[in-house]
Amino acid sequence: MSRILLPIALFAALIAGITLAEVPRVATDIAPVHSLVARVMDGVGKPDLIVQPGGSPHEYSLRPSEAEALQKADLVFWISRDLTPWLASAIENLATNALVTELLEADGTIELEIREGALFEIHKHGEDEHESDAHAHHTGDDIYAEEEAGHDDHGAHDPHAWLSPQNATAWLDVIASQLSTTDPENSSTYFANAAAGRAEIDTLITNINVMLEPVRGGQFIVFHDAYQYFESTFEFKAAGAILISDASDPSPARISKIRARITDEGIDCVLAEPQFNAGLIATVLDGTEAKIGILDPLGSHLAPGAALYSQLIHDLASSLVECM
Repeated sequence: MSRILLPIALFAALIAGITLAEVPRVATDIAPVHSLVARVMDGVGKPDLIVQPGGSPHEYSLRPSEAEALQKADLVFWISRDLTPWLASAIENLATNALVTELLEADGTIELEIREGALFEIHKHGEDEHESDAHAHHTGDDIYAEEEAGHDDHGAHDPHAWLSPQNATAWLDVIASQLSTTDPENSSTYFANAAAGRAEIDTLITNINVMLEPVRGGQFIVFHDAYQYFESTFEFKAAGAILISDASDPSPARISKIRARITDEGIDCVLAEPQFNAGLIATVLDGTEAKIGILDPLGSHLAPGAALYSQLIHDLASSLVECM
């Protein structure tokens, strides 16, 4: 009997190896996209992540293993060149045989235009707003210039679109469709996983709305204007942003104006990000009563995988509630 079982076992192992080899190789840009792709591929395979946790999507040096992942990819999913401009040429030169999906251009994606005037001006009304803007843009003490200079590299649309759970649900279907094109044998699994992922995100949206209800009406600002997709989904708008771009620090004049606005308007909460200089944050908040919280739009503190996306969105809401 053992003589019969051994060839059967070897044959089964060989077939399993062939099946595994046929699973498409998938490369993704950032951890939230990687998470959505991992959710759709659950039980079939695992995608590769290009920008590792803690890395900046705006500028990143490819490691040899990440370049290899692009070279071997059958499919690539990424946000857009507006988020990762350096990745466009890497995909073109390395992922020559891959089916490439730019999610910001995918069907069903909600796109929001960049808020050029978001620097603490979102909720201002009346004549003073126009006077302030005119002074800021037409005098030597240009409060906006340094932030806008770092922002000119972006296109017309805000690339932080993964922070919209509605976009995530649309992308799950796009991912399943593209995977099914390359791997039709597992199509039913991909679409079933996408449907389950959509249901999970729908529940997440409901739960977060409940979480936010006790603090609605409070005012908060963010350091980097990257959260309007989240704000729009949950109808909880920021009172402003200190920076449009994360490419430069605000000037002393801008810090002084921000500090005055925090005090004069009774801002409850200032939300920074892990990469921002703690000393700068302390300087901005000096003499105010605002609390400080931390938002992590990429989930750099979370383990990459299928569970990351929902945890990321939940943590954003939790940080906001705790700060306020």
